[in-house]
Order: sequence, then structure tokens, then C-alpha cells
Amino acid sequence: MGRSTGMFESLKGGGAAIALDEIEISILRSLAVQMLELIGPGEPEPAEDADPLAALFADGPTEPPSDPALARLFPDAYGSPDGAGDEGVDPVELKARAAEFRRYTENDLRARKREDALALVRSLDTLTPAGDGAAVLELTGELALRWLGGLNDLRLTLAARLDITEDDESAALFRLPDDDPRKPMVMAYLWLGGLQESLIETL
Repeated sequence: MGRSTGMFESLKGGGAAIALDEIEISILRSLAVQMLELIGPGEPEPAEDADPLAALFADGPTEPPSDPALARLFPDAYGSPDGAGDEGVDPVELKARAAEFRRYTENDLRARKREDALALVRSLDTLTPAGDGAAVLELTGELALRWLGGLNDLRLTLAARLDITEDDESAALFRLPDDDPRKPMVMAYLWLGGLQESLIETL
């Protein structure tokens, strides 16, 4: 596998592989750990005598998160609470629907995102860069999908921190002066986008 592209390439038996140097491994791991801290710990283990069915349907939050990054990761299911774009729907009804949906789905969504971020950290921790400073990460089966989800979540989080919307052009981000404090985060955002795109194409 060539080192030149720095992007994912197909594995013969299926899956994807990428050569990462120590700095790339460190950046990805650091971002994934920060993602875990942002999402927060999982639900506490239920007591031995707890009803497993009740635990399955445990209520989640009904209000959207106040942190913009979490709000991007866990958006309202029915659009904006003010009803924009939902012609003919009462905004109060819309907000009630969104709250009900969030109540029953956010805990599971958080758990999945937590597992994706953990998968990134664990697989990066198995890498030992060779003499040329690079290590090859191979993703097969479910791990490739975990990485796809994890990379997407990392990009969404950085986009929220940078206040980037889907309408923003990457070209404008590239033109930021080197002394702009957002530049390192912007470069990470663009790099993650390239990784995500190459992984999608490879799979």
C-alpha cells in the first residue's frame, strides 16, 4: 500500500487500510478522546434486580443540548423548534414531537456515538509506527463502519466549533491566514473530510 495519498485504500479481502504517521495517529486519538469527553459517560449499570425491559425504555432528555457541538451531533428530529420550514405545523406541536422523539432515541444515539469514538481510540492504540514513522491501520467489517461514523461525528463537532454550515465553501477556509487561531482546527476539519470521503469511496 502506497504512503503517498494519506487516504484510505481498498484491502484485497474487503475493507480499507491507511498509513498514518505518529502525528496523524496522535491528532485522531486526541480528537476521539475529546469526543468521548463531550458525549459523556454511559448510563450506569442497572442493578441486578432491575427490570431489563424498563432499562431498555429508560427516558432520555427531552430538550436539545445547549452546547452547539452536541446540538449538531443530536439534532432535533423535526427541524427547528420555531417551525421554520414546516409549513402548516403548529410550532408548539412540533416542539412536543421533537421532545418525545429525543426522549426515546437520544440515549441509544449517544451510546452508538460513544462506541464509534471508542473504536477509533482502541484501534489507534494498537498501531506501532515503523522505522519510517508510519503504521498501517486496517479496517474490516463493523470496524470500518464504526470509523465512518466516528469520522463524521468528529467533523460535525469541529464544524460546530468553527461555526461552519454546509453552505460554507472549503476554499474560503483554505484562505485563512496562518496566524488565524482557527487555522489548525480548520486544517483538521478539512483533513477529516478527506479521510471520510476516501473511506466512503473505498467501502
